[in-house]
Amino acid sequence: MTQLTRIILLSFATAAIAAAQQNVAARDADAANGKILFTRIGCFQCHGYAGQGGRAGARIVPTPLKAQDLIRYVRRPPGEMPAYVEKAVSDQELKDIYAYIKSFPPPKSVNDISLLKEIKERQ
Repeated sequence: MTQLTRIILLSFATAAIAAAQQNVAARDADAANGKILFTRIGCFQCHGYAGQGGRAGARIVPTPLKAQDLIRYVRRPPGEMPAYVEKAVSDQELKDIYAYIKSFPPPKSVNDISLLKEIKERQ
């Protein structure tokens, strides 16, 4: 085995280990802790307790974002939302918040809500 082959194999092995560690960290997210953090950090003040949004913040449940996208957004938001640096909230804490956000069931369809179904049928 040549030196170049060893370097290439070592590079692939290192990348595979790093990817596996990220997957484990993402799976270890704690929605219960995320709920506590969501309240303690103050996310609810703009986004509502259930992520439904409000006057000052966007609806964030359900979210189409992946955990890493949410972290990237929170670190450098383009709008009026303040940036949260890692000293204020760690990546793991943001993963926990993400797990909390993802724990909400999807919204019901119009046909599953009797009053809305009646209104739709009258039209």
